[in-house]
Amino acid sequence: MNARGVSDERSWGEPVSAREEILGRVRRALADVPAAEKPGDVPVVRDYLRVHDELTPGQAARLLAENLAEYRAVVHRTDTAGIPGRVAASLAARGSRRVVVPAGLPEEWLSAAGPEVERVPDAPDLGPRELDAVDTVVTGCAVAVAETGTLVLDAGPAQGSRRITLVPDHHICVVRAPDQVVCSVGQALERLDPARPLTWISGPSATSDIELSRVEGVHGPRLLEVVLATDR
Repeated sequence: MNARGVSDERSWGEPVSAREEILGRVRRALADVPAAEKPGDVPVVRDYLRVHDELTPGQAARLLAENLAEYRAVVHRTDTAGIPGRVAASLAARGSRRVVVPAGLPEEWLSAAGPEVERVPDAPDLGPRELDAVDTVVTGCAVAVAETGTLVLDAGPAQGSRRITLVPDHHICVVRAPDQVVCSVGQALERLDPARPLTWISGPSATSDIELSRVEGVHGPRLLEVVLATDR
């Protein structure tokens, strides 16, 4: 019988389910905890490192670009003024004619794309079939993690709903450095609201079968292009 009055003993040879085994471990771990104690009564020591290396903004941007490329994302370096031209060039290279646009995406980012590129607004009635019929989605991001080469989207105005970045085959994501680039996951979490729908992206969508044959585009974009805009 443990401190909470629950017995953990079982007859020899009696089968134990995975659920029972996990709950038993939890009971044993809590055996010395007073019944009236609440989670906030005992402070949790969080003295782990927030960041492994102190990087300058320029170093963080370079590390982000290197790790994104390691994940097979295509990275373009430019400045803020060069975003429209870079986005237009990526759309033209891909032959994109229909582009999903979040409601809060800066208009100038698509200003160089030309009238032949149809802008498809992100709307509640935009379902999987409609999204599958577009060529590209263009978004911003909430934060980017240099150490892991990860982009985080939180459905902000320039990012739109989560579904628009999961169905189209081609995703262009604009990252503004240094404002949106942090070194570590810990620093990213400090900026994010856990109540928002968070999407963590490390390269194009990919999976492998038992023989380690890589297949891209299974549950997300097959091609991820990142426009890393740094104002010098």
